[in-house]
Amino acid sequence: MNEITVTELKRMRDAGEDHQLIDVREEYEFDAANIGGELIPMGTIPDHLDQISTQKPVIIHCKSGARSANIVRYLESRGFSNTSNLKGGIFAWIDEIDPSLSKY
Repeated sequence: MNEITVTELKRMRDAGEDHQLIDVREEYEFDAANIGGELIPMGTIPDHLDQISTQKPVIIHCKSGARSANIVRYLESRGFSNTSNLKGGIFAWIDEIDPSLSKY
């Protein structure tokens, strides 16, 4: 499974590199703190496969990286080869990039 660190994601964003960021947490978690990803809760991923790019890097994140790792494995089993797990999830983003966000 591919993983990307929050520092690598920030560099990608700062450089304007094309990618899709998907947040697989629940809506209440997203409402409490988010980093600009597209919300597709974990349980609804199978119903939204057509919304996930096959043409650019797709970074999947959750709170700590566990749920998103499961989704990356699921997507890989469905033929996606362009997905990465955000190591440490939004908590790592808060700790290393933007401590102004709440850990709810």
